[in-house]
Amino acid sequence: MQSLTAEIQSFSRTRLRKQCTRVTSLSGRRIIETWKGSTITVVEDPVAPEKILGYVPDTSWDLQVGIVKPYLLLGSQDAAHDFGTLKKHKVSHILNVAFGVENAFPDLFIYKTVSILDHPDADMLLHIRDCCDFIQQARSEKGVVLVHCNAGVSRAPAVVIGYLMSCEGQTFDAALSLVKSARGASSPNPGFLEQLRSYKTPTINGSKH
Repeated sequence: MQSLTAEIQSFSRTRLRKQCTRVTSLSGRRIIETWKGSTITVVEDPVAPEKILGYVPDTSWDLQVGIVKPYLLLGSQDAAHDFGTLKKHKVSHILNVAFGVENAFPDLFIYKTVSILDHPDADMLLHIRDCCDFIQQARSEKGVVLVHCNAGVSRAPAVVIGYLMSCEGQTFDAALSLVKSARGASSPNPGFLEQLRSYKTPTINGSKH
């Protein structure tokens, strides 16, 4: 059997096969990188763009705001960062449940930040009481609160569902249906849904709070 040292000594770069990598840049340019030994050749990819599956950057803003209740709105960070959208919906309070998203207009709106990770194992229910108190505060002040996360798909809808169950006495199915009808993109991750489905809302003197 040939030793490893002998194999290394007898190795020749000319025996290497060509390796091709297709690359799509953020601008949409598609190229093919071909390696042969230590030499690289770059050419334009001749394949028609519509025949290629890959990453397509989405640069459009999501300003769609779901009206869950007259005082309770649901949206993405884009809506929360667009002053025109906030004024259009008469927003006075903003509940930011994203992670790493700054509040855009701290001098113009009343904010509360509750950073929640969009992960199935994250304990979303741990934050429900805090979020509910802020929404109730906005309601008592005759304000309108926008609840947002990054995309307005998982965390914010989950928090609103939790609020409807905890403070409005709705069932999980009814709350989920209302949130989805207000914002069709709503889709809390499976872990959040399971937590909410088994959520036992707090009671005070035998009545839901």
